[in-house]
Amino acid sequence: MPTRTVIGVTTFGGPEELAVHEVPLDTPGRSEVRIAVAAAAVNPTDTKFIAGAYGDFDWNPPYVPGMDAAGTIDSVGEGVVGFSVGDRVMAAVAPARPAGGAYTDHLVVPESQVIEVPDGASLDEAATLPMNGITAKVALDALALNPGQVLAVTGAAGQLGRFAIPLAKARGLQVVADARADDVDLVRSFGADTVVERGDRVGESIGVITDGGVDGLLDASVQGMAVVPGLRDRGRIAAVRAFEGEPGRGIDVHRIRVFDHLDDRDALEELRRLAGRGEISLLVADRFDADRAGDAHRRFAQGGVRGRLVLAF
Repeated sequence: MPTRTVIGVTTFGGPEELAVHEVPLDTPGRSEVRIAVAAAAVNPTDTKFIAGAYGDFDWNPPYVPGMDAAGTIDSVGEGVVGFSVGDRVMAAVAPARPAGGAYTDHLVVPESQVIEVPDGASLDEAATLPMNGITAKVALDALALNPGQVLAVTGAAGQLGRFAIPLAKARGLQVVADARADDVDLVRSFGADTVVERGDRVGESIGVITDGGVDGLLDASVQGMAVVPGLRDRGRIAAVRAFEGEPGRGIDVHRIRVFDHLDDRDALEELRRLAGRGEISLLVADRFDADRAGDAHRRFAQGGVRGRLVLAF
């Protein structure tokens, strides 16, 4: 029986639980494609996944993390019309399924979750884009700001900020972002108009510098109520995790669940186009052979990673 290689866990825990496994090779079904994966990105959701944060599953291990992959299509299912064998593509995938996520040398996904890699991008670079890029686009859609309004982004030096800021600028928004002193130039390079100091008082800093608060805020650093002083009355918050507390002052909180939007082809196409024009920068922080996934997770846990770590298959 043909097999594929996956990097997964049989027991939930830390990076030490990640190991190489051989499982049956999947055949794409109707409207599905199979990708010979060259690179899979390491994301915060992957560390939560292997720790068991998404609950017990009713299928047998190994449980395979990973939400971002890039590679070459090597098989297409019946009814696929947009792709052919040999196409270089990137994909967003939900790992909480029997087939698992992107940490595999062969990945079967619906064609709706696949798009061609951006012009000029390597497969390593392309693997850094889909999941966080979709999150950024969905967050901006939820905030529904108009050209000329002001968006704040916390955690702006991270991957979500890297994509959200240029997407916001492309929509005609003004952007206030936070950064440590050594990340100010990086965040400005994403397109931020104003940069404030990162920290527990970031909301207050944003409120002061904008003379009353911004119209919308993407809380990529998951600071919750600490960001509220940075918003005007009836402003809007996009929260990428659960938001604890009541902001008051008519402020709306929009919970962003990227798992519900992995087939957002409009988002994937917008991201591909902007990255191909160089308006979104794709940065590979480091590259690890797939069998060193545990080392990649340990490096990620140390913090300070700018761009994305990728696993090479």
